[in-house]
Amino acid sequence: MNAPKHSAYADTAEEAIAAQDALDGQTMTSEMATEVAMQNTLLTPRFYTTDFAEMDSIDVSPVRKDWDNLIAGMKADPNKGHFKKTDEWEANWEGMDPALKAEFIDFLISSCTAEFSGCVLYKEMKRRGSNTDITTLFQLMARDEARHAGFINDALREAGIRVNLGFLTQQKKYTYFRPKFIYYATYLSEKIGYARYITIFRHLEAHPDKRFHPIFQWFREWCNDEFSHGEAFALLMKTDSKLTESFINKLWIKFFLTAVYSTMWVRDHQRPLFHKALGVDVTWYGQEVFQKTSEISKQVFPFTLDINHRRWRPNLDRMEKASVQIAKAKERSGIIGLVSRLTGMAKAGIAFASILTIPSIPNDVPDSPVMVPSY
Repeated sequence: MNAPKHSAYADTAEEAIAAQDALDGQTMTSEMATEVAMQNTLLTPRFYTTDFAEMDSIDVSPVRKDWDNLIAGMKADPNKGHFKKTDEWEANWEGMDPALKAEFIDFLISSCTAEFSGCVLYKEMKRRGSNTDITTLFQLMARDEARHAGFINDALREAGIRVNLGFLTQQKKYTYFRPKFIYYATYLSEKIGYARYITIFRHLEAHPDKRFHPIFQWFREWCNDEFSHGEAFALLMKTDSKLTESFINKLWIKFFLTAVYSTMWVRDHQRPLFHKALGVDVTWYGQEVFQKTSEISKQVFPFTLDINHRRWRPNLDRMEKASVQIAKAKERSGIIGLVSRLTGMAKAGIAFASILTIPSIPNDVPDSPVMVPSY
C-alpha cells in the first residue's frame, strides 16, 4: 500500500498511520514523549479492548433513519485535507517560555495518545466485525482519529519530538471494558472533547492575541469530528433502552459522568501556565465545559449531574489536592512516601464518593438523540 503524502488526506486509519510512519525516519524520535504516552494512571489516556462479538451483534434498526444520515455525513468527509499545516501556521517554539512549553507539550502528548487510543479501538472493531453497519461506522471514526493523532504529531515534531504511534499500538497496556462501558466512557470522551475544544476556540476568536500556537486555529473542525463521533455512540445506546433506563445502568452512567468530569478537573488544574497563557481561568473553564457537556448529554442520558451543588466544587478541589499529594508521594521512598500516597488516595476516594452521592437532576430524553454543534 502506498502511503498518502499526508495523513490529512488518508481515506482509512491504516493509510494515515502509514503516512506518519513514513515520516519517522525524517525526524527526531523522542523516547521521553513515548514514555509519557505509555503511562497508565488515573489521569492518562488508556487503550481499550472489549467484547467485539457483542458489539458486532448490534442491530441499528430502531435508529435506522438517524443512523443512515450520520453515516452519509461522515462518508462525505468534510474535513478531508484539513488537518495539515498551511501558510497560516507560524509556530514559535524557541520563543515560548520553557515552563509553558513543558505544559503545552504534555497537553499535546496526552491529546495525541487519547486520539490514537480511539483509533486503535475503532480499527480493531472494523477488523473483527462482520456487521456492515457497525464496521462502516468504526472505519470512519478510526480514519478521523488517526488524522487527529497524526496532526498533533506534526506539531510535536517542530519541538523535536514525536509519539511513536506504532510502538504504542504494540506495547501499551490494554484495559478491558464491557461494551456498555465503552459506550458510556467513549460517548462522554467525545462530547467533552467537543466542549473543551470549542470553548477554547471561541475564547481565542474573541482574544486572538492569546493564541500562542497555531494549532488552536484548527480546533473548530476538530471538535466537529468529536461531536459526530459522540452522536454515533448516542445512537448505539438508543438501540437498547436498557442501556440508559435500567437501575444498574443508571448507576454506571452516574459513575462515568463523575469520573470523566473529575478527571478533567484534576488534569486541567495541573496545567496552570497553559491556561494562563490562553487567558482562561481554569476553574471557569472547567465549569463551562461541564455545563456544555451536561446540556449535550441530555440527548441520551436520563439525568445530569448537579454541577452547582454546594458539595461539587469543594470536593473537586480536594481531589486535585489529593492528586498532587499522591504524585509527590510517588517520588519519595520508604514508609513516609507510602503512607503519604495511601493517605492521598483515601482523600481522593472520599471526595469522589461525596461527589458521586450528590442527587442528580432528572431529564426527559427525546425520542431522537440527534443534535448539531451549536456552540
